[in-house]
Amino acid sequence: MDLRHLRYFLAVAEEGHFGRAAERLHIVQPALSMQIKALEEELGGPLLVRTSRKVELTDAGRLLLDEARRTLAQVEHARQTVQRSIRGEIGRVRVGFAGNAVFSGTLTRDLRAFRHAYPDAELVVREIPPLLQADALLTGQLDIAYTPDHDKIHHPELVAQRIGIWRRQVAMAADHPLAAQTSLTVAMLDEEPLIFYDAHGADEALYTTLSAMLGHAPRIVHETASTLSVLALAAAGQGLALIPEPLMNVSIPGLVYRPLDVPALSANLMLVSREKENNGAIRAFLTLAQRQGNG
Repeated sequence: MDLRHLRYFLAVAEEGHFGRAAERLHIVQPALSMQIKALEEELGGPLLVRTSRKVELTDAGRLLLDEARRTLAQVEHARQTVQRSIRGEIGRVRVGFAGNAVFSGTLTRDLRAFRHAYPDAELVVREIPPLLQADALLTGQLDIAYTPDHDKIHHPELVAQRIGIWRRQVAMAADHPLAAQTSLTVAMLDEEPLIFYDAHGADEALYTTLSAMLGHAPRIVHETASTLSVLALAAAGQGLALIPEPLMNVSIPGLVYRPLDVPALSANLMLVSREKENNGAIRAFLTLAQRQGNG
């Protein structure tokens, strides 16, 4: 007995007529009769009482009718569930973020679009330091990463796509002498105390490039793993912070921003995922995020 037998039997039982059932199933009546006969032989007894005008169910047939409906309904449920998973309509997507993802609006834009398109999918979102995101992707603890560019995401099992690039701003206390300038140059930063998000981590590229442009290592007086801590220290006059332009959306009393128009020091944002991703919801999120970025 297979699903085809159950579907054929259900059609005959519901139509009460072999001819109409055959039309419903788009098969010829003799073939339908043979399949029902084979089903009865397999089960060991009659399921239907045939007359010249109609078909009636035996007690065994009525029992099978209930079971067939339940079985076929469960099969249809399984089919729809799997297809929805393949399309990304259900499932879980774990998103890690750092850097400009929030302040630029990129992360919230993508999350909002995904929730609108796939309301039944589950989103798990958490802040993760940039240098930990690649390992989290490779070990299956994370599915999507929003991070500044760094060496660890350029792994053969990962795919990294740049989705944003912004010039740098210098955040400083409002009473700092450089606050009187309308824009700053790298030379103005020479020997100035600097506050880094992480001099040898997320800001490693900034550290290296700035060292090359200054001709010596920059004077770093504070390193912190918190974006808000960077801005708070700058506002307190503890040094200058070279921050991505989107962070200007953060308003802190006593803090001002001045542009540093040096393309080599630009900040970026990368969308990172596993190269061989077969989860429908994750693939759907990636497709939508890429489309949002291109739009």
